[in-house]
Amino acid sequence: MSKEFRHILRITGTDVDGTLKMPYALKRIKGVNLTFANAILKKAEINPEKRAGFLTESEVKRIEQVINDPTKSGLPNWLLNRRKDSETGKDLHIIRADLDLSTKTDIKQMKELKSWRGYRHAYGLKVRGQRTRNTGRKGKAVGVKVKKLKKGRM
Repeated sequence: MSKEFRHILRITGTDVDGTLKMPYALKRIKGVNLTFANAILKKAEINPEKRAGFLTESEVKRIEQVINDPTKSGLPNWLLNRRKDSETGKDLHIIRADLDLSTKTDIKQMKELKSWRGYRHAYGLKVRGQRTRNTGRKGKAVGVKVKKLKKGRM
């Protein structure tokens, strides 16, 4: 086992800080939260207290295998971030740019269907049932606008 420390290492196309402990280092990958990171480490049989900079290449490959196909590795479906995908019908876990793309397409589909959530997204309002009387005024005109007086009137 190599004891060579790497300050930055690459996992699934994302630069990860080598000084962080493993769960927090994996959390830097978009689409991986702390619970999912701990499950990945358990399946890959890696100590969660280990610093990311001390990982070997074989350990990095085991982590990438679990991240790329978590159901094949034996992780439960409730940990995945895209269950019953509308296109494929399968349980998926999406990371990085695919996560942004799928979120945008979902919002676009809601707008096209003119669902309630799509309507709220389209008008820039709160989507998840929050109150809007006091908050959510970002980007809107607040206050009273006063018309300019013409020079002849006073």
